[in-house]
Amino acid sequence: MKNIAYKWQVAISVIFGSFMVIMDATVVNVALPKLQTAFNTGSISDVQWIISAYTLALGIITPLSGFLADRFGIKKIYLASLAAFTLGSLLCAIAPSLPILIAARVLQGIGGGSVIPLGTAMLFGAFPAEERGAAFGVFGISLVMAPALGPIISGLFVEYLDWRFIFLINIPIGVLGVYMGSRLLKERKGEGKQRFDWGGIVTSGFAFGLLLYGFSTAEKDGWGSTTVLSSLIIGSLSLVAFVVIELRRNDGLVDLRLFRKPIFIVGNVVGWVSVIALFGAEFLLPLYLQNIRGLTALETGLLLLPLALTAGVIVPFAGRFSDKIGARPLAVIGFGLLLINTWQLSNLAMDTSLLYIGFLLALRGAALGMVVQITQQVALRDIAPRALPRASSLVNSSRLIFQSLGVAILATILTLTTGARPNFAPGTRPDPIALEAYRQNFLQGLENAYQATFWVGLVAVTLSLFLPGWPFKKATATQLPAETPIFIPNATERAA
Repeated sequence: MKNIAYKWQVAISVIFGSFMVIMDATVVNVALPKLQTAFNTGSISDVQWIISAYTLALGIITPLSGFLADRFGIKKIYLASLAAFTLGSLLCAIAPSLPILIAARVLQGIGGGSVIPLGTAMLFGAFPAEERGAAFGVFGISLVMAPALGPIISGLFVEYLDWRFIFLINIPIGVLGVYMGSRLLKERKGEGKQRFDWGGIVTSGFAFGLLLYGFSTAEKDGWGSTTVLSSLIIGSLSLVAFVVIELRRNDGLVDLRLFRKPIFIVGNVVGWVSVIALFGAEFLLPLYLQNIRGLTALETGLLLLPLALTAGVIVPFAGRFSDKIGARPLAVIGFGLLLINTWQLSNLAMDTSLLYIGFLLALRGAALGMVVQITQQVALRDIAPRALPRASSLVNSSRLIFQSLGVAILATILTLTTGARPNFAPGTRPDPIALEAYRQNFLQGLENAYQATFWVGLVAVTLSLFLPGWPFKKATATQLPAETPIFIPNATERAA
């Protein structure tokens, strides 16, 4: 690959390494019943920790990633994280018990939590300002397709091979990703003289970990449960302490002073709203397809595929257009399409054609492709090169919180309306009246949840009007202080 411009070497390495990390957030979902049987546990909440442990580890390590990159070098931390994720995958595949599998998932999350923000920072730093939209558009293919492909791949492995293959597949990909990164990426020397921000590390761990845990368990345990309330209260207090500590330091874990930049604020707020509106609602449809329409997990995954395909096609073109006309028109059109699509999904019925649902998912994928990456691109637009790792970790960690919050709120709306699913003894015929009542309540809950998403999307459309771009003067990146770009070794490779 020596003949390929350095910026594209960075893109290839980052996309290759991040794809499996993103996919692993959804690949286990379909396999939970199989894992419950394999480890002979009677409670689904026990195996649910296979997912929760991964998510919590992601949330705790992501804020640390920028600080570690500045101290030890971004390439070194990125490759170490990818290696940790690969090792965690191996341990998951050979885990002899559920506790060991959960511990291995924690190791996966610790590795994966740094791969995405540092990969984003490297990608942003490798491309000149006028090409960053195109770069993020290509990177967005993995961001939108990996979560959709996860359940399909998992369903195939679980149904025709063995659940361990959902982790084994990561190993050759991870090894190759580490090898490619070690050969293609160039290091920026870390600021080794920086002191560890122990106060920030401890408070951020409690804040992000407990908030994610509280939001993740709110639907199951209830918002008023002692566990959820304790997690959210202590997590919120820890977040306040984290903010106070970081604002008093010049070399803290993250640079919260970035929020003084108006474009950073707008890009982040639109991004937070977008993950609630787009990703927070994506768990609703699989529940409808399996609980109400009777589709298998694999059939559900295949029906969701149009969303990933259209998003994968749209996102690179959206990135190129954002370089030319700015983010505003794409975001307004994308969120506008999302509003229409969400209203359509709120009217699903028992006999809605699956072909029509596939069409609606394709439209949702188009909306996703227009907005998923450009808000992050806008948030990082005016960030000085040496501040990119910490800025990227701040953007990604905050999005994790809001995505989890969106899922928790929408799940609660659905549960409050639907109630418990009726259980029927094996070998008996279900009570048609109870079954019909459950179905009607579920459809009403689905409508309520999607309508809540509609209003969130309306907020996103309004906020998108404040993004830079056509029809007003197209905003370009602010002229940053002169310094050596952190990932581009010389001007010749930059021009390439």
